[in-house]
Amino acid sequence: MTYEQEGFHMEEQQPEQQPENQTKAALDAIQQLGQMSVPATNESNVFCMTIVGQIEGHMVLPPQNKTTKYEHIIPTLVAAEQNKNIDGILFILNTVGGDVEAGLAIAEMISSLTKPTVTVVVGGGHSIGVPIAVSSTYSIIAESATMTIHPIRLNGLVIGVPQTFEYMEKMQERVVRFVTSHSRITETQFKELMFRTGELNRDVGTPVGGIDAVKYGLMDEVGGIGQALAKLNQLIDERKKNPEAEGIKQ
Repeated sequence: MTYEQEGFHMEEQQPEQQPENQTKAALDAIQQLGQMSVPATNESNVFCMTIVGQIEGHMVLPPQNKTTKYEHIIPTLVAAEQNKNIDGILFILNTVGGDVEAGLAIAEMISSLTKPTVTVVVGGGHSIGVPIAVSSTYSIIAESATMTIHPIRLNGLVIGVPQTFEYMEKMQERVVRFVTSHSRITETQFKELMFRTGELNRDVGTPVGGIDAVKYGLMDEVGGIGQALAKLNQLIDERKKNPEAEGIKQ
């Protein structure tokens, strides 16, 4: 607001509210999306995204479920890919799995990013969380974390016709093909873990611990956040030295 008094030009000073507004926006993003907003110019060059709870697909889950909504993840990934201030993306996983198509969509998005990416599995990366965990440029799992590998299951009404089982088999092949093409595990080894009996009560599949996940070739390294950030910064430096290189799986 400008005042003219006795030939003097004065401007009323407005209080600085920008930092407070930025803090409120960041808290709103955490509350609504479960993650921080895309960094501004003066913030970190690394964007951290969390994938926790159950991955929600086309059906809305009950409100008491802790969920990751794919309709939130996908546009955020697009924004992070386009943001020139972001050099790398860190994904932190602690998920029980969820919707197969939504999980594969997220995994495909991560694998197609041109910027370096690192995934860290803490707690668990089960079921459809396995493709997401291996979709990054480099993957790390905590020693105490587990990854449950099992066949695809259907919930609700199932029509008992051959076409239903053919559809499940095709979906399962999509998961197997994605995991084996984005990790060092072989198709034979992955399917053997998927259909193993005796390790899960009344079920088939295998819970794989952190050390075994690296031994099988699913994950690249046993570690935590410190190792993940160090590796991501290394990948960022390598990409700056070779700008034409994309953040593809090493």
